[in-house]
Amino acid sequence: MTSRTRFRRVAAVASALLALTACSNSSNDTTHTAAAEAFETVTIEHALGEAVISEKPERIVTLGQGSTETAIALGTVPVGMEEYPWGSDETGYMPWIHEAVDERDADLPTQFTGGNELDIEAIAALHPDLILAPWSGVTPEQYNHLSAIAPTVAYPEVAWTITWQQQIETIARAMGQVDDGARLVADIDRQLAESARPEYAGITFSYVYNTGPGTLGVFFPTEQRVAMVSALGLTVDPVVDTLRGYEVSGTDSAVIGLENAHLLTGSDLIFTFYSDAANRTDVEAQPVYRQIPAVARGSVVAPTEQSFVTGSSIINPLTVPWTIERFVPLIDEAVAKLDR
Repeated sequence: MTSRTRFRRVAAVASALLALTACSNSSNDTTHTAAAEAFETVTIEHALGEAVISEKPERIVTLGQGSTETAIALGTVPVGMEEYPWGSDETGYMPWIHEAVDERDADLPTQFTGGNELDIEAIAALHPDLILAPWSGVTPEQYNHLSAIAPTVAYPEVAWTITWQQQIETIARAMGQVDDGARLVADIDRQLAESARPEYAGITFSYVYNTGPGTLGVFFPTEQRVAMVSALGLTVDPVVDTLRGYEVSGTDSAVIGLENAHLLTGSDLIFTFYSDAANRTDVEAQPVYRQIPAVARGSVVAPTEQSFVTGSSIINPLTVPWTIERFVPLIDEAVAKLDR
């Protein structure tokens, strides 16, 4: 689809939505007016500037990851979201988003191209009153365009780096629903605590990734996928504290290279993912990789379902319940191979 065709399609959707809004009944108008009057101006400072939100957001656009789910959980289905095809279902949306929107009998958000090719025109055509990008890679140049369209909330310090609690709290503030955000955080904490297994106590793990043969990265404890595993009762291998010298800004990880795979000797379990079957074959064929103790004995948790890989990488109100029930059996299988 060309950018011009995409622009026309998005514009048509936006026009239809505006027409529906204009036709709303008087009671709804009264409700929206009351909500707008009750909204107190919010100012959120972030790495790229500040967002001043003076009215209750109703037309939200989301960039990056996690913001769409949190907005939905707070009661507002975004009018638009950055596309993220890796892990989407047959509808083109992540299954948990599709399920949540369907349950609310609402329209799915219009998708647009993101990343380096961010479709600014498509976003403008959606007439947003708030753009949420607290966990994203929005560049300063992109931000300048976005903030001219609507108040835009970017990441607090470094691109693609934010804790899941901070992301929910930030979005809740922007939407004027601080108390609701606190309840979402508490509910996620409860779900994770209830899923924690006593038998995991003392078992260490490292969450690694690759970008091709010869490469090896290790995520830090604050990275969301690591935080989810930790919450289930496993312990991050303390070796990660020695890897800050290898840190790569914007990844919340250290890229140590396969030559340093021996540093993971103390990890009882290895968590990882692969871009595709060929990538998995190439990585697992490397002798140095196979010599990592956890890999050698098969104590590896490496989901093959792309939607699960994505879901287990994000902690938010929609992904946690969807992911936990799938995660625990895989972890149990890896733990069973330990000599305990």
